[in-house]
Amino acid sequence: MWIADNWKDYEVLDASGGEKLERWGDYILIRPDPQVIWSTPRGHRAWSGPNGHYHRSDRGGGEWEFFRLPDEWGISYRFRERGGETARKPLAFRLKPFSFKHTGLFPEQAVNWEWFSHILRGTPQNPDRPLKVLNLFAYTGGATLAAAAAGAHVTHVDASKGMVGWAKENAAASGLGDAPIRWLVDDCVKFVEREIRRGSRYDGIIMDPPSYGRGPKGEIWKLETSIWPFLTLTAQLLSQDALFFLLNSYTTGLQPAVLSYMLSEAVAKGRGGRVEAQEVGLPVSANGLALPCGAAGRWQRAS
Repeated sequence: MWIADNWKDYEVLDASGGEKLERWGDYILIRPDPQVIWSTPRGHRAWSGPNGHYHRSDRGGGEWEFFRLPDEWGISYRFRERGGETARKPLAFRLKPFSFKHTGLFPEQAVNWEWFSHILRGTPQNPDRPLKVLNLFAYTGGATLAAAAAGAHVTHVDASKGMVGWAKENAAASGLGDAPIRWLVDDCVKFVEREIRRGSRYDGIIMDPPSYGRGPKGEIWKLETSIWPFLTLTAQLLSQDALFFLLNSYTTGLQPAVLSYMLSEAVAKGRGGRVEAQEVGLPVSANGLALPCGAAGRWQRAS
């Protein structure tokens, strides 16, 4: 499992009875988690005094209950310093609780930010041809900001105007308001089709598709049936000397081995390089557990 264990402003304090106890900066949240099927004693004192608690409904969905929680607040993420790398400014994220238990950030993805940022920063930059990264289903921009901070020119695509606006605010808070980021509100499939016709190419592609969704004209997206044709389509946008491809999945039916096979067939065949796939997780402070939070598949060009 790839574990996002470099956070200072975020922490899973404990997990029990279908819920996880989290610290987001100065505030404590309790949120449901389908992976937490055990019921162990809730010894951590923060269980009794959260700032927000999302209660799952038996009929689906749920609602928040708040206790001294602001409408918005922020946390930051500072990258690990590696040998020879200069210290980087931390990324800053606005947070707010909204529908279906989310806060606007998936902290487990930091382990992937570290991975592709190291690749980008270790690649010699050509001023006449900057490294280009495409981030599809880009949400509030965590991966976009990580790639931009590593020196890439990023194209950020999401179908939600609100999410793209939120990502722009995160960029400004991170000191990346003037970074070479192209912000697009668009259907990802339609965008990729147009980019292929334009002859566009990217050195890195990040794909974080939802399990289920609808396009602007009612098109149904179901990951199990849509991801393979979309992956093979998107792979056509990789440049001749492409560096990486990252595919995330939060659908329990798509195991790491499935992601690995798809990337091997759609990306590595004819290109070589290395394909890996693992669960992605977060450490739990109370018991040393690594809590699974989905899976990721990675392709990297041969060095």
